[in-house]
Amino acid sequence: MKAILRWSFFALAIVIVVFATRNLSSPNAPQAQPENARALAPDFPSDLQWINTAHPLSIKKLHGKIVLLDFWTYGCINCIHILPDLDRLQKDYRNQLAVISVHSAKFQNEKDATNIRNAVLRYHIEHPVAVDDNLAVWDAYGVNAWPSLILIDPNGRIAGRWSGEGHFTEIDTSIKNLIATFRSRKELNETPLEMALESASVAQTPLLFPGKVLSQNGKLYIADSGHHRIVQTDDAGKVLFVAGSGQPGLKDGSLKSAQFQFPQGMALSADGKVLFVADTDNHAIRAVNFSEGTVKTIAGNGKQAAFGSSGGRGTSAALSSPWDLCRVNDILYIAMAGTHQIWTLNLNDLEVHPFAGSGREARTDGDARYAAFAQPSGLASDGKVLFVADSESSSIRAIDLQDSNHPVKTLAGGDLFDFGDRDGIGLNSRFQHPLGLTTNGKVLLITDTYNHKVKRLNLADNSVTTLLGSQRGMSSGADARFYEPGGLSLDGEKLYIADTNNNRILRTDIKGADVTVIPVNPPLPVSATPHQSSLHTQKITLPKVLLAPAAKGILKLNITLPARHHLNAMSPQSFKIQNATGITFTQTSVDRSHFRLPLQLDFTTAQNGQGTLQATAEVYYCTNDFGLCKWKELQFTVPYAIAANGQNAIQLSATIDR
Repeated sequence: MKAILRWSFFALAIVIVVFATRNLSSPNAPQAQPENARALAPDFPSDLQWINTAHPLSIKKLHGKIVLLDFWTYGCINCIHILPDLDRLQKDYRNQLAVISVHSAKFQNEKDATNIRNAVLRYHIEHPVAVDDNLAVWDAYGVNAWPSLILIDPNGRIAGRWSGEGHFTEIDTSIKNLIATFRSRKELNETPLEMALESASVAQTPLLFPGKVLSQNGKLYIADSGHHRIVQTDDAGKVLFVAGSGQPGLKDGSLKSAQFQFPQGMALSADGKVLFVADTDNHAIRAVNFSEGTVKTIAGNGKQAAFGSSGGRGTSAALSSPWDLCRVNDILYIAMAGTHQIWTLNLNDLEVHPFAGSGREARTDGDARYAAFAQPSGLASDGKVLFVADSESSSIRAIDLQDSNHPVKTLAGGDLFDFGDRDGIGLNSRFQHPLGLTTNGKVLLITDTYNHKVKRLNLADNSVTTLLGSQRGMSSGADARFYEPGGLSLDGEKLYIADTNNNRILRTDIKGADVTVIPVNPPLPVSATPHQSSLHTQKITLPKVLLAPAAKGILKLNITLPARHHLNAMSPQSFKIQNATGITFTQTSVDRSHFRLPLQLDFTTAQNGQGTLQATAEVYYCTNDFGLCKWKELQFTVPYAIAANGQNAIQLSATIDR
């Protein structure tokens, strides 16, 4: 594994790559220091945006707690690899430790707080995240690599530093020692940190962050990554099969009981009966047999491979974040994002080994064994050449499958810190973290993920042009917009796109015409009603209302959404009335098909009476650019009495502030 050093865009410099593997000590591992020699930790700027916490945090306010800072950027595979370590530390020391991720972006797209929130949801991050968009915290702590971890003692002094992956044991030991020392001095704050998780108020959708899509012979295979499952539909979106229980894990068995964890790329067997799946977070390759109704692991032991790993046979081998698959005859090519290599899996004997790439994170052409990739994440082939979407170098690479040395060549794009959004010829074109590829042998179609576009590379002259997409958002038809699309697949003239952050699959043609949404509606892996939480339940008690006797009246519901938000028409909005003695409504419930704001319901009153009207509105709403969708339950309580001087209206109003 490796951690990339920050590049200065304003000085001529050489890009240095720091190797930080699970088997080698990091060059800047902490040295034992007496407490009085530790440097004071700089505090956070007051204007930082925060995610997963109700209030801004500061080192001063965290006095008495042990703090672990994780400097990361959400497109970095090495940063993703340490998330399980952070989660484990947070759970093991929930009373003593505050884990804080400081998001210090590499790509321009990664600076946007809405994009970071989606990454927090996608990777199920449940600790505070600081949006360090101008690298102020990064600079204050002298950080120069992703990921970097800094441990701060309860007196606000830096107790340790690590770069790269594989330091769980060292960090765990350091935390234990700090707990023992400061607890004995009664200087340890053991009150758990108050959280306000983004996930608590997010509406569920039929698909959740679908990463890849594969189409063949009128059938769609969707990596429903956020739901940890594979969905098979027909061309109209009708669900045929679902593989995976919806709960993350590594478990073989029936389609219903099997478990995946953030699956991504897929490939079909030669006879089309078996679907091979890159089970990314399980570091495994799975085989889904829809006709037999089974899921089986064919490669990977569930453990992440170390840098320099040489593979092995089947489930005895260790893999590292396989992100995409491409089958050519009996060989399954694997975009092994975690080791920055391309591997092969022989489907006859299940031998799995590195094929191209030294493991260094770089954009280096040449013979396969000496070439270097940077987090390869998308694969496609015409049978003669294997094409690679090399996401961290923002380039498109090609491997000659017919030459015995399998030379690697860069077809288009930039380098590790040379990215952008520019059509052009070959190396004059620019992408930003492309993740997906598909080809018909004449052109490559590319999901230029962080530019929210689909681009077209002509293989005759390596010219790159934008096919679809102009800005981040959600639309279809001629004005198609995307939000970090992850994968795409050609089936004849039809093109299917996994529009990841918009939680949907789109269909168009090879020319980008007639873009439509495929209305996939598979059953959710858990209840469609989100888990009850004070974060998304809002109680509104209104003043007492006097109503005229024997009158015809109108109840009006009006809800003010947060700025730049709108109702999500695809979600199950609803309104229900309970406990209205003396008031007769023409209807006491409204479903999605009739839910509009302001909402009006007719009622009549009795000659007399009093009581408390209770009503509940379930509201699903999204940002204007569809960056984030949330759910809120509004519980209204309105005391009323029927009296001679009463009115003919009930007004229910609420403001949602987040």
